[in-house]
Amino acid sequence: MAAPESQQVADPEAVKRHPLLFRAVRQRRNPRLRRTDITVTDEQAVKRAVKAASLGNAMEWFDFGIYSYLAVTLGHVFFPSGSETTQLLSSFATFAVAFLVRPLGGMFFGPMGDRLGRKKILALTMIMMAVGTFAIGLIPSHDTIGVWAPVLLIVFRMLQGFSTGGEYGGAATFIAEYAPDKRRGFYGSFLEVGTLAGYVGAAGLVTALYAVLDDPQMDAWGWRIPFLVAGPLGLVGLYLRLRLDETPAFRKLEGDKGHATEAAERVETIAKGDLAKIFRRYWPTLILCVCLVGAYSITDYMLLSYMPTYLSDELGYSETHGLLILLGAMVLLMLLISQVGKLSDRFGRKPLLMAGMVGFFVLSLPSFLLIRQDGIPAITLGMLMLGLSLVCLLGTMSSALPALFPTHVRYGSLSVAYNLSASIFGGTTPLLITALISWSGTNLMPAYYAMAAGLVGIIAVACMKETAQKPLDGSPPSVETPEEAAELCAAQSPDPKF
Repeated sequence: MAAPESQQVADPEAVKRHPLLFRAVRQRRNPRLRRTDITVTDEQAVKRAVKAASLGNAMEWFDFGIYSYLAVTLGHVFFPSGSETTQLLSSFATFAVAFLVRPLGGMFFGPMGDRLGRKKILALTMIMMAVGTFAIGLIPSHDTIGVWAPVLLIVFRMLQGFSTGGEYGGAATFIAEYAPDKRRGFYGSFLEVGTLAGYVGAAGLVTALYAVLDDPQMDAWGWRIPFLVAGPLGLVGLYLRLRLDETPAFRKLEGDKGHATEAAERVETIAKGDLAKIFRRYWPTLILCVCLVGAYSITDYMLLSYMPTYLSDELGYSETHGLLILLGAMVLLMLLISQVGKLSDRFGRKPLLMAGMVGFFVLSLPSFLLIRQDGIPAITLGMLMLGLSLVCLLGTMSSALPALFPTHVRYGSLSVAYNLSASIFGGTTPLLITALISWSGTNLMPAYYAMAAGLVGIIAVACMKETAQKPLDGSPPSVETPEEAAELCAAQSPDPKF
């Protein structure tokens, strides 16, 4: 790939004939690291940033997860005609609609986050998600307003999906740019702790409702309660995010006036929101990110969103049993994620990601053979095998993905790639698996689908570069103490080669 125009030298031989110009270009390409170039993080500020991003992410995914756990009931309320399978397919098709607009949200919010800052956009996405979720809880049923009920459901699902398009890329970027280089994996893993906390909250509330209400009550009004809870939760998340400062990396980018040509190129890229330029310059990395996220999304949504429906619709367990088993699995994953993040800081992102991808490729079929056996112990063991593979991805992805892109296009590029992949592969997972089971007549289709995702993930991880304990591309080194900064400066020496 050709270097940006700002980094090209028109005539290298002419440069070498002019000593002053030669020295200036050499210093630009091989700058001596100065103490002022290094970011010394404030531990309390980092923890506040991680807390706000993770809690906000938890509330976003609480809102988003409610729908998948109520899929069967929503099928009765909004799509009353037809068979049970048709109702479920209609419900999951509406679930997938939100993912169709996620790339549009990523393309809209991502470049805006690179231009205006991470904090403002994350606050905006929080407001939009809360409004969309709260509004779903107010929609009259199909019996009351007819076809307008599913139409309104689709409209507000699209609003949810549009806002989510700017969420993950921004939250992952926010934490990655706040965290010190040597602990980015550990801090980044809390973003997925937040995701699971949101799912656990949604699954726990829905499980409680199924336990205390009968089917007619759930169909009549009980399903509305989780959606209406989103309003006050959204206000809490908004408050947390508005209290934060902008990330050090973004502030450094904004205030860096030393490299005028490079800065002008960056401003041109992000101010115009020129997505074509992002695709043209970073397409190999975008493809790599799409493959990584695709494998991750399929396995993630299969286990955390589709599995309760699989247990109830395909294997005949009650909704409560399926959700309780999933709740136990998710709580266990939450306890392990930060430890996986620490391991990724120590051993690297690639070994942990590879372990997760290989786990899905090798263990998916044995896991589902166990899951479809009679008895809770067999189901629990099968889901545990899948969960341990997934936790290797959950604890690592949120620090690995932001490091793929340079600072001035990180939010935009990650949002575009992540949401394209999540839309194509993640959001369609429940719908495709349900359709494939109906078409093939075997309830082992989820295992085969996860194995294919694991194989793609293995190839993608093999192609990526290791980024653990290294500065983010386009950002200065980030350390925890002034002593580390001094040691880093002392270890640098100018490169004599041109």
